[in-house]
Amino acid sequence: MAFQKPSHTFTKIHLKALRTNNFYIVFILSFTVFINTFSYAQEVPKPKDPIKPKPINDTLVVGVDSLFSQPINIKEKDTLVSDSIPKKKEFLTDVVKYKAKEYVSINQRLQKIYLYDEAEVYYQDMEIKSGIIVIDYSKNLVYAGRLKDSAGVYSQAPKFKQGANLVEPDSIIFNTETKKALIYNSRTEQSGGYIDAALTKKENDSVYFIKDGKFTTSENRDDPEFYFYMRKAKIVPNKKVVVGLTNMYIYNVPTPIGLPFAYFPMTDKQTSGIIFPSFGQENERGYFLQNGGYYFAISDYIDLAVLGDYYTNGSYGLRVESSYAWRYHFRGNIGFRYENLITSERGFPDYAKSSVYNIRWSHNQDQKSNPSSRFSASVNLGSSRYYQESLNQLNASNFLNNTLSSSVSYSKTFQGEPQVNMSVTATHSQNTNTQQINMTLPTFQASVSRIFPFEPKTGTKKGIIQNVNFQYNVRAENRIQTTDSLFFKKEMFDDALTGVQHSIPFTTNFKLFKYFSLSANANFDENWTLNTIKRYYDTTNDEVVTEDIRGFDSFRTYNFSTSIGTTIYGMFDFKKEGKDPKIQAIRHVMRPSISYNINPAFDEYYDTFDVITANGTTRQEYSRFEESIFGAPNKTFSSSLGISVANNFEAKIRDKDSTATEPKKIILLNNLNFATSYNFAADSLRWSPVRVSGGTQILNDKMSINFGAVLDPYALDNNNNKIDQFNINNGGSLFRLTNANINMSYTLSSKSFSGETDTDRNAELESLRSGGRSDDLFGKPQDFADKRLTDEDRSEKDEEPSEFYNYKIPWSLRLAYAVNYSNNARENEISSHSLMFSGDIELSPKWTVGASSGYDFKNQGFTYTQLRFERDLLSWRMNFSWIPFSTRSSWNFFIGIKSSLLKDIKYDQRKRPDQQL
Repeated sequence: MAFQKPSHTFTKIHLKALRTNNFYIVFILSFTVFINTFSYAQEVPKPKDPIKPKPINDTLVVGVDSLFSQPINIKEKDTLVSDSIPKKKEFLTDVVKYKAKEYVSINQRLQKIYLYDEAEVYYQDMEIKSGIIVIDYSKNLVYAGRLKDSAGVYSQAPKFKQGANLVEPDSIIFNTETKKALIYNSRTEQSGGYIDAALTKKENDSVYFIKDGKFTTSENRDDPEFYFYMRKAKIVPNKKVVVGLTNMYIYNVPTPIGLPFAYFPMTDKQTSGIIFPSFGQENERGYFLQNGGYYFAISDYIDLAVLGDYYTNGSYGLRVESSYAWRYHFRGNIGFRYENLITSERGFPDYAKSSVYNIRWSHNQDQKSNPSSRFSASVNLGSSRYYQESLNQLNASNFLNNTLSSSVSYSKTFQGEPQVNMSVTATHSQNTNTQQINMTLPTFQASVSRIFPFEPKTGTKKGIIQNVNFQYNVRAENRIQTTDSLFFKKEMFDDALTGVQHSIPFTTNFKLFKYFSLSANANFDENWTLNTIKRYYDTTNDEVVTEDIRGFDSFRTYNFSTSIGTTIYGMFDFKKEGKDPKIQAIRHVMRPSISYNINPAFDEYYDTFDVITANGTTRQEYSRFEESIFGAPNKTFSSSLGISVANNFEAKIRDKDSTATEPKKIILLNNLNFATSYNFAADSLRWSPVRVSGGTQILNDKMSINFGAVLDPYALDNNNNKIDQFNINNGGSLFRLTNANINMSYTLSSKSFSGETDTDRNAELESLRSGGRSDDLFGKPQDFADKRLTDEDRSEKDEEPSEFYNYKIPWSLRLAYAVNYSNNARENEISSHSLMFSGDIELSPKWTVGASSGYDFKNQGFTYTQLRFERDLLSWRMNFSWIPFSTRSSWNFFIGIKSSLLKDIKYDQRKRPDQQL
């Protein structure tokens, strides 16, 4: 084969540079031509020839004694002359089973068998069921057709089945010797698609040739919404379809959408293939193609998708994703994204260039694989501005994230007495606003289960001595704090902190006066560190200098605590003789608890240095462990008494069901907690603020309410500083409300009133893996390039909907309300006040509208808003998503075929607003 120079075959065209990267565009087009020239259609690989064994000749020569002579082969010829007329090949080589409801007639003269009404013929792997069947054993043919009544109505159309292939034609002619057939007006299903052909020639049990065929995925076989009209086609069932001139018809109206020839792989297995991109225009970067690439079906355990984005101004993106699974062992997915973003054009003042990346990894181990050890991973790290600057529509619902977090852990349990647990964890936390990154690489933790040295050999443990127990815990950590600019560079390890903490807690508990539970705890900690400091005053530069010291150092601390608590039950009965009130009783459970804690002062770990200024010499105190990984030990002695009360309220109400024998129990308050403490060792402000928290669920657990408040007993002076004087003695109330908050979430749908449960809609995995919300309060993430829509049928209802109106309108509503009050320094203001909502309503069986938005009552403005419109077009689906305002204002339009077989036949458009100056 010889190659001719392109200059000899193509006319040279002078191009005017409209964009800065026209060379790359021409290069990409040339690369596309090269691929199309040397690419081949996807075929099922042919089986390789088996390796035949090579014969080995024995080289050993065995001598034969001459006494043993070989017998002479004598053939005796029969004197009878054999018949020169060959025997006629039999028509049937196997048993034929046939039956008919009306009659079975055999015509010996014509050599035909007639079967009428519900006729059936079974021969080898062939089955024919039809209204009438004629077997012509003189020509090795079988005819099958429909029955026609006096009104001219046809019935009992043939059903021809051979192997796993089923064809439903109007009539069929089958040759039992060659296994070929002519099929008229056939209907067959192939891998989720339907093929109707005017004439089909069956070559063998694996090859069909059709003429004037229609291919569709519509459920309406008689009047499909769309189909592809194929003039000629070759079908290999469950393998491939090769067609000639083909174009699409929509409601029997031809469209210019077509191909001169095409190849469609038809298989139930996972196969590799091209992922068609989404296209559109972005005013700052020109026209673009997004999320186009190739899918590699590597094996049944792992796959790979390589996708890319390209913009005509030179911006591009790369996305690599892989999913893996091993049944009963583990499953997970890993992804890497990189985007090189260019704003405007080179030479313009607003020209800018930046790159962002993101790495995600999720791994889950099956509990059945190894109960004693477990490995899991949830990684989401990368550039802090990735979700804010990324142009890919897949990240639209995650740009509000302000934190990225990761965790990779391995845990192991060593069975025995005592049991030992060990875990190694690497964590990552990233603030996308401050671009600060905190990492632990790694954290090692180990613990020994509780040991009871004085427990009895038999029976239960009783008393203070027998319940004495202790355990051993160790924690080793390497902590790194860095920024985006130093991430993955050696400088990020310069300020790493390393330390080990050993802890031995001693505890015991016992009953006191039958109704009280008393526990005592003593804890001993030893801390090792490789990071300490030395602080001194530099008289030359007149400044305090802190010097880092690398080396081993340690300190030890201990503390003691004890607590006593009980549980009090109360019942308020509202029943009276002759009356059956709706609220029959209220049950109150109260759990008061008093604790006492002693934390000694460890002054021996503190040093001093002198600071010389013009005003004199002052002495400052510091601990060399201040900047160590676990901090400095306690400097001040504390002896505090803690008081807490936990409450729970339930009610018994009369059940609406008159047949119920017991009243219905509902929860009034899940919890209502009060907590405060008194420090005996403090010289002032001994009482800590009273903290109140509570929560409940109402409306059949559809609405969740949580609230909290902080009540300070001390007053403020004129400068809004807290003073050692009770607020009530300063002319105020008993407590001063400093902080309060309330959060409510509400989920409701039409199914809540019909007694049906909400179906678990397919969670947006892409949003969750990227740290997004599981609900759609921030909008629904949508993939318009690779929209893998499923052919989910509507659930069948007991009652058929009306033809004139949808008397049951499905709907759903999600609300999230939050308000925070602040009054620490007499500001007396609402620090934050917002309402987020999201809902969908099905206006008709085909139309669905939805919205996600919110309102900030403090700043008086709407939050991120998304409007959604969806139309079910039977075999097609149309979707329109619109973000009307904000810096990410945009709209997306999508229309495509639902079937996964033809999911690449779609049209989508995305539009961003003009650049605002």
